[in-house]
Amino acid sequence: MSEKMAMPNEHRNVSKTPGHWVLAQLGKKVLRPGGKELTQKMLQSLKITTADRVVEFAPGMGYTARLCLEKAPKSYTAIEQNEQAAEIVRSYLKGGLQLCKLGNAQQTGLEESVATVVYGEAMLTMQSDSRKNEIIAEASRILEAGGRYGIHELCISPDSIAPSAKRAIQKEVSEAIQHPAKPITPVEWKQLMLDNGFEIEFEAVAPMHLLEPKRMIDDEGILGFLKIAKNLLTRPKARARVLGMRKVFSKHKHNLAAITLVAKKKQI
Repeated sequence: MSEKMAMPNEHRNVSKTPGHWVLAQLGKKVLRPGGKELTQKMLQSLKITTADRVVEFAPGMGYTARLCLEKAPKSYTAIEQNEQAAEIVRSYLKGGLQLCKLGNAQQTGLEESVATVVYGEAMLTMQSDSRKNEIIAEASRILEAGGRYGIHELCISPDSIAPSAKRAIQKEVSEAIQHPAKPITPVEWKQLMLDNGFEIEFEAVAPMHLLEPKRMIDDEGILGFLKIAKNLLTRPKARARVLGMRKVFSKHKHNLAAITLVAKKKQI
């Protein structure tokens, strides 16, 4: 990928830029709450082969897209609403059966039963409860019966957490990342899948350590981590944003986690 490609939101005031794009501008490539490890578990459970027609919702910087494409699926279609992110993803794609379309995950414009695999990461968390449902329903619509759907999202634990405590965490996370965020409990994520005609086949949970040094080294490699650290030292406004996010994640570390679910669309 060319270093000169425009980064999402790069000309926006950093204090108002959504947190994931601030991190991307600093050089962070893995922007998923459970890190590379949980993404890989999701992909392993999706069992993508050369026969699969894959649709990815909101590929972002394209980290998972590249892992998926290594499996040489029959076709790959990404639905991304950010023009700069879409251009970055397109730079990874080859051939007529690999596309990245501008659009929304709740209304993809794709035909029914067109995919055998659909997945999306760190995007449902950013939606309202009703929009979460719309997006999962769209995943079901475009999947053929027996197709697989994977998600990797932020969750709030335990399942028994008081509603007021859950709302307070949602509010603080939203303020820290400068983007509406409504993480929900593991049982609520599973219920959304069940409500839309899916059977859950795989579940894994990981700590929310997105901005912890060990996770960052695991995800980015030592050179990637050093590049991010250097950028943080030289960009005080971005550093303030990252420290603010890390403070909130740390404050709620016992109640914030990452979850991946892989589910199968029920046969009719």
